[in-house]
Amino acid sequence: MSKTMLVAIGGNSLITDKHQPDVPHQWDAVRETCRHLADMIEDGWTLVVTHGNGPQVGYILRRNELAAHEVHATPLDVIVADTQGSIGYMLQQALHNELYSRGLYRPVVSVVTQVLVDEADPAFNAPNKPIGGFMEETAARKFEQEGWQVVEDAGRGWRRVVASPEPLRVVEEDAVRHLVMAGSTVIAVGGGGIPVVQNPAGELRELKGVYAVIDKDRASSLLACQLKVDLFLVSTGVEFVALYYNTPQQINLGQLTVAEAEQYLAEGHFAPGSMAPKIQAAIRFVRETGNPALITNPPNLARALRHESGTWIVAN
Repeated sequence: MSKTMLVAIGGNSLITDKHQPDVPHQWDAVRETCRHLADMIEDGWTLVVTHGNGPQVGYILRRNELAAHEVHATPLDVIVADTQGSIGYMLQQALHNELYSRGLYRPVVSVVTQVLVDEADPAFNAPNKPIGGFMEETAARKFEQEGWQVVEDAGRGWRRVVASPEPLRVVEEDAVRHLVMAGSTVIAVGGGGIPVVQNPAGELRELKGVYAVIDKDRASSLLACQLKVDLFLVSTGVEFVALYYNTPQQINLGQLTVAEAEQYLAEGHFAPGSMAPKIQAAIRFVRETGNPALITNPPNLARALRHESGTWIVAN
């Protein structure tokens, strides 16, 4: 098998301008993303691609609200599955077309992916992952009466929150592995995967979906560890991981050992809702496999792979 890479694509892979989130603009963004992916495949990498789905989940929830008097609502686990299918389709088609235009043939396939979580995970007792849009308190209280948990978000309005449990196992791991070994580019674990629990406990004989959202970076790291890929690449909105980010004292980091990354994380250099999960995911992968992780933005992927840009996280 050729060298393997898991590429975790951020939300900017589909929506680069929040003022133009419509599907035609999403297609433009995903085609640009797939040009970068095709460059890697042309360089000899076999890819597993994961992606976010936050905005798309929000849109489906809003459609549920607007259509509630006409049609049934969609459960959250089914919404995650819906977005895996739609985003996977867009990535799959755009990457197929890009490879074909270069005279390359590589099968590209999307896998609707379930991720096992623990029904007793403490996160279920303290939901903190916002989903959907902002709303007035009156609307929030209505959702609360329907069983949702709601929180006020720093004066910007109210939002629904759900649990974000720790991912334990990618259920379709074997299927993804077989596809990768056959030379396919595989799109999997979209949106962190569909969260499922097992029943009875300790067996995968029977699964059921739960109301939760799994962190995409954690789930991507888990799959990268399970597959033991050669490189875990996190594509995000910045070229480098930095200390004192967005200040005059900003220091861009070209390489970090796991120990250094853990130190900076403990010192609070990385924001909890943005860079911290990516650093944590990279640390986990490097610790478990001994292979490196790389964090950078889409325009600099090629340069980063040549060690000319981006932040590498390596073993101590």
